[in-house]
Amino acid sequence: MSIRRLPNSLINRIAAGEVVERPASALKELVENAIDAGASQIHIRLEEGGLNLVEVSDNGCGMSRDDIALALERHATSKLPDEAIELVTTMGFRGEALPSIASVARMTIESRKAGEDGWCRVVDHGELAEEGPAAIPPGTKVRVEQLFGNVPARRKFLRTARSEYSACTDIVRRLAMARPDIGFTLEHQGRKAIAVQAGETGPERVAALTSRDLRANSVAVDLQREEIRLTGVAGLPTYNRGVADHQFLFVNGRPVKDRLLVGAVRGAYAEMLARDRHPVVALFIDMPPELVDVNVHPAKTEVRFREPAMIRGMIVSGLRKALDEGGFRAVQRPAESALGRWQSEPVAPDPQASIFSSPARATVAQQPYPSATVRDDRAAFAETDLRAEIAPLMGRAEEASEPVPEATRHPLGIARGQVAKTYIVAEAEDGLVIVDQHAAHERLVLERMRKAVEGGTVASQALLMAEVVELDENACDRLETRAAELSEFGLELERFGPNAMLVRATPAMLGSGDVKQLVTDLADELGAYDQALSLKERVDHVASTMACHGSVRAGRVLSVAEMNALLREMEVTPHSGQCNHGRPTWVKLALEDVEKLFGRK
Repeated sequence: MSIRRLPNSLINRIAAGEVVERPASALKELVENAIDAGASQIHIRLEEGGLNLVEVSDNGCGMSRDDIALALERHATSKLPDEAIELVTTMGFRGEALPSIASVARMTIESRKAGEDGWCRVVDHGELAEEGPAAIPPGTKVRVEQLFGNVPARRKFLRTARSEYSACTDIVRRLAMARPDIGFTLEHQGRKAIAVQAGETGPERVAALTSRDLRANSVAVDLQREEIRLTGVAGLPTYNRGVADHQFLFVNGRPVKDRLLVGAVRGAYAEMLARDRHPVVALFIDMPPELVDVNVHPAKTEVRFREPAMIRGMIVSGLRKALDEGGFRAVQRPAESALGRWQSEPVAPDPQASIFSSPARATVAQQPYPSATVRDDRAAFAETDLRAEIAPLMGRAEEASEPVPEATRHPLGIARGQVAKTYIVAEAEDGLVIVDQHAAHERLVLERMRKAVEGGTVASQALLMAEVVELDENACDRLETRAAELSEFGLELERFGPNAMLVRATPAMLGSGDVKQLVTDLADELGAYDQALSLKERVDHVASTMACHGSVRAGRVLSVAEMNALLREMEVTPHSGQCNHGRPTWVKLALEDVEKLFGRK
């Protein structure tokens, strides 16, 4: 078969396969064009999740009649005034989106520049259908109908309208989050799904597009290194999700889904979240355009950094610094479902009934209560063995031997008692604080251990008898190459023949662990990632497990002094708001919530 030039219609359809995967892809390109046009308000309308209609209207600079015709040609753009593509600052720059979309759908473009007449051009699957004057306000309106209508092979691979709508919503949410200076509205089937006003601050826009609770359960991130700045909001570890869909990452105002950035976020929250939980973050990286290459993916969703290690380090240190400053904070209030489980004590119809009535007799509330005196009730109480009927009282408190401290001086309040030998109940200035004593002390022990590790090299513990660990030759080579680095972590290894390593000492904090399993896992991780950090991560993991076993266990009775000492240490310890598995160590029941439970509000 001889080589031939492809016709423009086929070229556009091939390009559409790269740029336009689904309605959300077309929507992304159109909204980015509106942003680049300088719009301050963007309105989006969808029908059937974008399968039947995607319409984007803006109040940007608009286009003239000639510009509309030129915009529908491939590689025609106003966003590259010269050949310096590495300095591009606009959302788009390829000049492929409009002709690619028009080749697989019916596209209508209406646009008008301020002070000029409007113009309309309709292209039906790559063919000019009609054009003429249009009466519209300054700006541009683009309608995309019947996407892949003439390409049934592509149409049948689209998902349901609900799935496509979900993808479109995610695109709009990310773009709106990147530009809080622009107002966005999204309508689907005539119902307004998203509406945010122009001029909001970054945290306000993030909270409006995720959850209003995020503002109260997050910390601000702000870190500057040379010409690179990292800003945004990071949810507290206890404010997490079961999927990673609530991680929003932006580079120079461009939403991206980059493995480097996602991995850095996951690393920053290590030891603070369970493996199946994910943090809620919105991070914005601003840097000179020459330090990042945005021309590495047709859809511009991936970027390549000139110094990826520096970017990863900034994200990890920036997030950890912000979370450290959050200190002992956790999710600020219990869930509504938990509050709903509180039950009001039923009121007995007989006003003379006393607290000495047996529970067995109190269950017949529907029947008329016989008249009874206090003496009669006490007699009944004396005759009835209530020990089998009344649950053992699990709460406890001590008689104060000295003046009770002021709750206003401590954020986590003053201990008032212990419930079920597991939970500390404290009174704070603005509510009731309930602390899981085991989870809280587990975190405190881990933080002490980590601080000791950071103070210098990890102390090593020589083995009474050196242990031989048999591995394959490649694994031994990897360990031998990193032996000097590993010794800084307290692990002393020597080569012992072609297929074995001799272990002379292990990190003291690991105690009498499984040395063979540790070395085997380390060799595997070095082979997979080629990083000396694997042992550090292993140490942290083991330290977390040790802290769990070395902490105050549930079921241990604490004195009030011990409870208060635990609360005071939590207030000055970073990350004490969550245990080593990401669960909250304390919750607060605000005074107004308590008042609601008793019908006072």
